[in-house]
Amino acid sequence: MTLPRQEVSDGLLDELGRFEELLRSLDTAEWDTPSRCAGWTVGDVARHTVGSLADVAAGRLDGLGTPEVTEREVDERAGRTAEELADECAEVRKAAAGLLPVFDDDAWNATAPGGYEGTLGDGVEALWYDTWLHGDDIRAATGRPSVQGDGMRSAVSHVRFELAKRGWVGDVPEEGDAAFGFILAATGRAPSGPDGPLDIYA
Repeated sequence: MTLPRQEVSDGLLDELGRFEELLRSLDTAEWDTPSRCAGWTVGDVARHTVGSLADVAAGRLDGLGTPEVTEREVDERAGRTAEELADECAEVRKAAAGLLPVFDDDAWNATAPGGYEGTLGDGVEALWYDTWLHGDDIRAATGRPSVQGDGMRSAVSHVRFELAKRGWVGDVPEEGDAAFGFILAATGRAPSGPDGPLDIYA
């Protein structure tokens, strides 16, 4: 089950603000640094993250998250600077701030559009999680410390949701380094032991 609606809505907007600030702090060398996402630079991670959010804000939901759409999001933003992506992120945040209050509780709890397997609320929580996790990808690549905070709550909730869909049975740590390590393992960013979580992207 997704986190409470107000927490998810506020959390996504706050995370978008942090992501924008992170992009504005990057220099050219950092922008071209390889990330822990195989084959992607820091700039590519940002292009996908902002592109995915822009697609949602514009109602382009078909195929979201597939390799083809992800590649398009990155390719469409090839050559853009960190500052330009930060500006687009600010526009996306503004659009989200106007759109989120429009949904009533029935819409929030209804099946998400675009073929996403979950409710609209689950989908919004997934956007929060994705922004937080890719922000951490950028921080890890550029030597910045992780920012766990509220964003990690969305990641714990989303990873639990995805693991449950795959039939995984086990406890998901809620806080601190244990939760952070679990998220990295469950998203293929760290090794997992024999009793560890499944990779939700495998």
